[in-house]
Amino acid sequence: MKAVILAGGFGTRISEESALRPKPLVEIGGKPILWHIMKTYAAHGVNEFVICCGYKGYMIKDYFLNYYLHQSDITVDLKTNETHLQRLVAEPWKVTLADTGENSMTGGRMKRIYDYVKDEEFFFFTYGDGVADIDVSAQVAHHKAHGKLATITAVQPLGRYGALDLDGDKVRDFIEKPRGDGGWINGGFFVLSPKVIDYIEGDETSWEEDPLTRIAHDNQLNAYFHKGFWQPMDTLRDKNHLEDLWNSGAAPWKVWE
Repeated sequence: MKAVILAGGFGTRISEESALRPKPLVEIGGKPILWHIMKTYAAHGVNEFVICCGYKGYMIKDYFLNYYLHQSDITVDLKTNETHLQRLVAEPWKVTLADTGENSMTGGRMKRIYDYVKDEEFFFFTYGDGVADIDVSAQVAHHKAHGKLATITAVQPLGRYGALDLDGDKVRDFIEKPRGDGGWINGGFFVLSPKVIDYIEGDETSWEEDPLTRIAHDNQLNAYFHKGFWQPMDTLRDKNHLEDLWNSGAAPWKVWE
């Protein structure tokens, strides 16, 4: 099984960070959020990834090309200019870093990596800027059971602000960040047949618009309901929130040992 991760956008809503590096390399607990997403999949046996690069994609390539250096101890002999890696630590991952264009839309990026997934029964597809404690194995079982081309993960985000529990004008209690309006939204974790790529026109196509709508109208889209933790990293506030959760030692999305 392969997981395709979008990592090419400009990340304009978190420009404090994305001006210097692509958004998926913004760190939570000293590790890129992209790494956290990959660890979530790897916890369920998914060890092959296709990363859709675009904006500052060379930095993502550099990160993985030097992954050993990031993870291991290094001894440098300055006299001979020899380098020795000590205490080698690496993930059992195979990572394809695909250049999908700097200005491509989400659907266009998927279409550009078709050759890497065309022979798969299905593949995972998600964004490189959000984490969840999603049960990928249960999601796969759900996808296989309904037999359609696509599974979308439905989530209920928390409200941005706390709420008042009112009885008329009497305040009975305070509710810290309740569920929003009760509606379900696209949580960004998909399981897809390669056939869905036929619904994508080209680089200018947004996956979330015409392709998903037509797949739904063709009765080929089912929802997997995720009621656990889910958090995108759209703003600096979101980033700081995720950092606080990680530093607490109880990050909800850390489903790996």
